[in-house]
Amino acid sequence: MDVPPERLDRWVENFSSRHGGHTVRGLVLTGADGATAELSAPPGAPSVTDLEDLRLHASAPRRVGLLLARKGAVAAGVADGPELVVSKVDTHYVQGRTAAGGWSQQRFARRRDNQARAAAADGAAIAARVLLPEAGALSVLVTGGDRTTVDTILAAPALAALVPLRHDRFLDVPEPRRAVLEEAVARARAVRILVRDP
Repeated sequence: MDVPPERLDRWVENFSSRHGGHTVRGLVLTGADGATAELSAPPGAPSVTDLEDLRLHASAPRRVGLLLARKGAVAAGVADGPELVVSKVDTHYVQGRTAAGGWSQQRFARRRDNQARAAAADGAAIAARVLLPEAGALSVLVTGGDRTTVDTILAAPALAALVPLRHDRFLDVPEPRRAVLEEAVARARAVRILVRDP
């Protein structure tokens, strides 16, 4: 689960009350009933080894780049803390699969591939316009949507400066729209918690 940094203390209190108290070892909480919660720092936060450092660094303001893409849509933005300060969202028509067979199916597949390549090129241009001017100030780049489409966009030579900033957290999002990008800001700032019940 993802927990906003501002709600982390409350979440720890709730975990403790649900599981009869808890002990802390590094970034792992262990309830009296044997349940555990393993916490991970948000993307772009410094590496931390204990809960106090996590509390301190998780809520610290960071500039986070976001690149969300699916075959027919791309959204790029920069968040300063919880605020989305720069963004661009664009959509392209990419034909879906067809039930036609034979030559028609091959023709539609070629058309679909050409449309997807054009959409990826436009996505790379949007990422370059929104993210590259901020690359020096970004703590991290968080991506999401369709992994193949995002990988294709980031493979553009012009975006080479963004690749080292990419975090391994990949957001599962629907077709990127402005509202989806705003929600992704909160998810990119969140502390990820893996809870295992006894």
